[in-house]
Amino acid sequence: MKSIIRARDKGEKFEVRWSAEDQLIEPNGSMLASYIGFLVRQHIPITCDNWRSPELKVGKEKIWSEMQRSFHIDESRQKYCIQLAGKRLRGFRSFLSNKFLKDEEGKFVEAERPMKYAEIISAEEWDNFEVSDKNRKRASKPAYPYKKGRTGYARLQQRILTEEKSDATSLLEHVLWKAARVGKDGAVVEAVQNVYDECETLSQTLPSTEVQDCRSLLSRVLNVPEYSGRVRGKGFGVTPSSFYKKPKTKNPTNKDVMETLAELRAQVLELQKENAMYREERRGSEAKDTSDRASINCQPKFPEGITPCQLYLSSPTYRIVGKGKVHNTSGELLHHNPLPVGYMKVSVDLVLDTDAFLPLPDVVSETTMMRDAVESFVGWPSDLIFPDAEVYMF
Repeated sequence: MKSIIRARDKGEKFEVRWSAEDQLIEPNGSMLASYIGFLVRQHIPITCDNWRSPELKVGKEKIWSEMQRSFHIDESRQKYCIQLAGKRLRGFRSFLSNKFLKDEEGKFVEAERPMKYAEIISAEEWDNFEVSDKNRKRASKPAYPYKKGRTGYARLQQRILTEEKSDATSLLEHVLWKAARVGKDGAVVEAVQNVYDECETLSQTLPSTEVQDCRSLLSRVLNVPEYSGRVRGKGFGVTPSSFYKKPKTKNPTNKDVMETLAELRAQVLELQKENAMYREERRGSEAKDTSDRASINCQPKFPEGITPCQLYLSSPTYRIVGKGKVHNTSGELLHHNPLPVGYMKVSVDLVLDTDAFLPLPDVVSETTMMRDAVESFVGWPSDLIFPDAEVYMF
């Protein structure tokens, strides 16, 4: 810390670098990380077990201000640095717990306040300091212990890539995870090697789309969930949204909901206007169609005898469905039965709409469709029978 303080007194600041995955790396990355830990111990009590507590606002602002006095750090990195400060606090609490609250067998015991930290830890703080049962169990028996001390994943990755003179900007999660669990003697325990081998095998069998899913190969093999806001095997600062390029969806705020509702209302009003215009145009078209039909219906009546004709239907649309001959003779019967009022007897010669239904089904022959009425006599509404202009002229 002395070098940082001396440089600060001279008005000098240290430069820091960030990896392709936006993690703090060398040069001066470890120096800044250590300084953040020092600032946390100065401004945040060890009894704090909730880093998001509003009571820590003043302490966090002091930490950020002190960092900027000694390092060139862009404002966009504030969130990362403050989160790193929270990580340093948790690390310090774990250190105190393991160092001073455990006996030789690893069991938690009552202990006196360590005088080494008497200047930053009061007697009252020490008496109130405790580690949750969940964290105690997790710290007591790590399944795959991290063996690189204070060298984080980011700086470990940087060192490996530098030693290998690689052009790559990062390592696969399970490769970096394994490297972080290699001891000083270079030995890899069997359990760690097995996990690595399974990851290698799985990477060859999974489709590429699944490999890019927001659950890493490592998490799949370890059969554990991916914690929110982090990627297993990549270290602090790497999030699923930045690593997998798939941002997490957030629940909309009340403001977002109201804005969306206003947009939907505007769309509904626009659709209502368009519908009103369409209906107005439709009414005009129907009025014209009715006028056209009226003009047709005003044609002279059929003369007595047999006359070529066109057969129309009005439902579901007004259209011609066939051609034939209308038999306009006095006392004409249809299959020995009188015709209903308003109907005339016609013979069907040509069908233009084979799927059309007869306006008056033939109950005798059970004929109901136009296609079955060719060369047959049927009853047809007189207002839907018109002279065939191609053959008959008035």
